[in-house]
Amino acid sequence: MTLSPLDDHPVHQSPEVMRHVATSDRNFYDRYYFNCHAGSGELMLIVGLGQYPNLGVTDAFACVRYRDLHRVVRASRELGDDRMDTRVGPFRVEVIEGLRRLRVVLDPTEHGLSFDLLWEGTIPATLEPRHFVRWQERVVFDSSRLAQTGRWTGHITIGDERVEVTPDRWQGSRDRSWGIRPVGEPEPPGIQARNAGTFYWLYTPVRFDDHAILCIVQEDEKGRRVLEEAVRVWGFGSAREGEEEYLGRPEYRPVYRDGTRDVREAVISFAPPGGRPFDMRCVPLLPVHLMVGTGYGLEADWRHGMYQGPGPVVQGVTHTLPGDAAVMWGLVDAVGRFEYDGHVGHGLYEYWALGPHPSFPGD
Repeated sequence: MTLSPLDDHPVHQSPEVMRHVATSDRNFYDRYYFNCHAGSGELMLIVGLGQYPNLGVTDAFACVRYRDLHRVVRASRELGDDRMDTRVGPFRVEVIEGLRRLRVVLDPTEHGLSFDLLWEGTIPATLEPRHFVRWQERVVFDSSRLAQTGRWTGHITIGDERVEVTPDRWQGSRDRSWGIRPVGEPEPPGIQARNAGTFYWLYTPVRFDDHAILCIVQEDEKGRRVLEEAVRVWGFGSAREGEEEYLGRPEYRPVYRDGTRDVREAVISFAPPGGRPFDMRCVPLLPVHLMVGTGYGLEADWRHGMYQGPGPVVQGVTHTLPGDAAVMWGLVDAVGRFEYDGHVGHGLYEYWALGPHPSFPGD
């Protein structure tokens, strides 16, 4: 057993040192996710940093979509003993004030993307429902996640161009998730090969003037709900600060571009118990293919938690659109415009419709 500075804090949850998590499952992870945008189609930056204690790896990525550019910087190193050390090569995340303010940094490298950004939450960090999925008797997802909308201050540099980020315009959402999900080097599929491979997913944390709406929908190949959430959370400084309002079972109706599963608009319907039902309309403004170059599983040589050596190993990936459109595949994180009952907001419109689903008859 190896001690670390975190062991000096009264935070233990098991009779182990903090470096050792309570499960020996190889797929245990602990990750930050952030997005930054101006509520428009001009730019979207997505940043992630994760630790994989049972794989002995920590890694990070940043992905920017700017004009015709899709650029990724990614880094990996051995995790070591100190899980309080979030540095991964040029990346780091600093918790300035827990659940309120964080600093996210990518120092300059030869890969043409850097930033120094301060996050400030505009609603209380909100715990989502437990995400639990068992396939062919194996637990493949068992995780917790908090979500928060907020605003940004700092700068982003893309090539030779510096973008000033001010909180009057630049906003986004973040999450912190931890638990079990598929990570690291691929495992022999065995009986898991029988899995239909469906991932029908919607995730929309949306910021309005004095509140946010957080919505999740996940369904299997038969249209059964695997996970759902619909809450309205009132922001800091509002008359109802911190109040959480349950909005009932969300109903999701996307409209796809002809011959594709690319969403051009959508309606999400809510029916608060004892309240008035309402529809929230969404239009994606800037799609970012989150899985391209970032480690979510498309590239055989770089996956979250995959051992790349002692490190730090730092790499860059650049694609230009529309020329490289053929490689843009998988989960989409889009800047979205949302509207309901006279309220206009912006946020993350994350979706994927992979595999069979009742909404695609005849596939």
